[in-house]
Parts: sequence; structure tokens; C-alpha cells
Amino acid sequence: MRTQLEHQQPGDGGEGRLTREAWKIFQIMSEFVHGYEKLAAVEPCVSIFGSARAPADHPWYLKAQRIAEMLSNAGFSVISGGGPGIMEAANKGAFHGTGYSIGLNIELAHEQHTNPYQDISLSFEHFYSRKVMFMKYAAAYVVMPGGFGTLDELVECLTLVQTGKTRKMPIILVESAFWSGLIDWMRSTMLPAGTIHAEDLDLITVIDEAEEVVNAIFNHYEKRGFAPSAAETEALLNL
Repeated sequence: MRTQLEHQQPGDGGEGRLTREAWKIFQIMSEFVHGYEKLAAVEPCVSIFGSARAPADHPWYLKAQRIAEMLSNAGFSVISGGGPGIMEAANKGAFHGTGYSIGLNIELAHEQHTNPYQDISLSFEHFYSRKVMFMKYAAAYVVMPGGFGTLDELVECLTLVQTGKTRKMPIILVESAFWSGLIDWMRSTMLPAGTIHAEDLDLITVIDEAEEVVNAIFNHYEKRGFAPSAAETEALLNL
């Protein structure tokens, strides 16, 4: 069978496109290397997600800011997507605390602009290298109400924990009124269909109060410490 490249004629742009795609590997590598160098020394971290569209006076924004500041003062670095809305709230809260405020910014045509509350600011062009940074250095995931991007990060984390590709960690959904429909659908539709197991639902904790978010994270690590075990470290190397 002839390859697609063999069918291309000189001058049709095929070779030029292939060369550009091959060189793209080095840009992706640079994003990984830069992220590893910047974040390796700031553990333990908590990644916080949520809508880019929440204004600064919205209750979700204010709650995310409070959660982040409490986590920062408790010794965590806080990672957000570096943009507006809940991302800004998370960075702002951490910035006003004692821990590092970290923004993993992404270049988008709409919505994303860098917020000013970042001690460490990284810029990514590719979602997948950025998502690795959210997961690799997180001791917990805190998920505020959000849109497709927030759901993407939530499902990514659930999948990696469920399959053992990363360590088990608290995955906390904040605002039960927002998330109840999704949880009910998982329980009433996915579970009877056999696409998930009952224990998979135990990976998720739904919490409303900011103080309870912090307590849940500390309770999870009470008997083991925040540093990954040798087996978890090995898994994270292959993330």
C-alpha cells in the first residue's frame, strides 16, 4: 500500500507540512522541560479549576479565592490556568497567602488573558503539555463550577487516577448545586450501563464549604504524607 506521502506531488506542500510537524516536537519538548524545571521545587501543590467567565464579585470567585488563600497559608502552592474568572480568583488567593501562586497560561483566541497574581507564570501553546503540569505536581484537584475546559480537566484527572496512571488524590467538586446533575447522571446512567464501577464514584468528593475543602485534603494525607511513594513517583515519571 502506498503511503500518503508517496501520493503527494512535488510542490503540493506535503513535505513542508511534514517538516513543520516534525519540528513541532521540539516546541512541545521545550514546554515540558520548562514546566518541569519551574515546578519541581514547589510541591506540594493543589490544582484549582473553574470558569473563566465568573466576575470578581461572583460567589464562586470569592469562594475560590478563599479556598486558595487557605491552602496557600497551609503550606500548599496553588496552580491555576492563569487566566480570568475562577483562575484569577485561585491565583489571587494564593498570591495573598504564603505559598506560591502558579499560572499555567494557554494561548487562546478568546477568553484567556494572563492575570496579574502569579509568582510563577508559564505559557503553553499545547493543551496536552499544560495538562501534564496540572497533574504531575498536584496533591489534590479542586474543581469549581465551569464549562467544557473545566470538565476536560476533571475527566482527565478521574481517568488517570482510575487507571492508576497517577497517584490517588482528593478530587473535590465545590458547589453541590452545580455538580449534582452530573453526579446523578453518572450514578443513574453510567453505573447501570456498566461503563463505570461503583467504586469509581468514590474518587469524587462534593463539598460546599471552603474550610471543608482544606480539611478533606489534609484528612486524605493524614497517615501518609504529601510526598509521593516510590511506586507513585515511578508512575508520575511515565505520566
